[in-house]
Amino acid sequence: MGKIVFIDFDGTIADRGAIPPAHAEAVREARDRGHRVVLCTGRPRSLVSDEVRALFDGMVGAAGGYIEVDGEVLSDQRFPTELGAQVVSVLDAHDVAYILEAPDAVHARPATRERIAALLQVDRGDDAATGRTGVDILDALHVADDLTAVSFSKAACFDANLPMADVARHLPTGVGFLPSSLELGERAGELYLAEVNKSVGMKLTARHFGADEADVVAIGDGYNDLEMLRDAATAVVIEGAPEPVLAVADLVVPPPERAGLVEAFARLGLTA
Repeated sequence: MGKIVFIDFDGTIADRGAIPPAHAEAVREARDRGHRVVLCTGRPRSLVSDEVRALFDGMVGAAGGYIEVDGEVLSDQRFPTELGAQVVSVLDAHDVAYILEAPDAVHARPATRERIAALLQVDRGDDAATGRTGVDILDALHVADDLTAVSFSKAACFDANLPMADVARHLPTGVGFLPSSLELGERAGELYLAEVNKSVGMKLTARHFGADEADVVAIGDGYNDLEMLRDAATAVVIEGAPEPVLAVADLVVPPPERAGLVEAFARLGLTA
């Protein structure tokens, strides 16, 4: 087989939640030439459309916690019940607007919907802010007053009564924290199982396909891409990424609004 390429979604292959046609065509051409292309996103399966999933050879979701190939689920790691309830308790204590992400749905309290809509400006007709990203989240929400029994893979936090890094200090052992990939400031962030990251999902998926380590390519732009970028044979980073992410790059390409993946695929010999 050829290369196996793991691509982040938001800010890498997608511009504000939508994949540019030139990016979609590059993925199709690479696959036609015998390369494997896998979506590797922090999003849960419930926030990735059937149309998007069909573009790829497989999906690593929940920042490494969920793997699906050809309709077969290879991994679905979630917070243990007691640990998940502790996380929810801490978030509620600090008035955090959060969603709990699972493969089948995303869950939130009733008041959270309005807070997220305001933060992501999804009610604006000109699509000026995060656009489809916000629409996708709100459309998938399952709302309930009590979330303590919800089974989830990851928690996305949009707003809190103090910086999320400070909230994270109150979380139990085993929970990791990263800044938000949606660039919502210091009062936002993502919570995940500390032993789970995109590199874990990347390695399991590459092994499933029988890929050689030398043929693994990772492409990303955020803090939750760091492990997979470090562990891939070739790391491609998007212009404007945080400095620690840029520091591990073998190749830097333009962002999705300038079809940077077209350049990346051509320079890596994945397309003509």
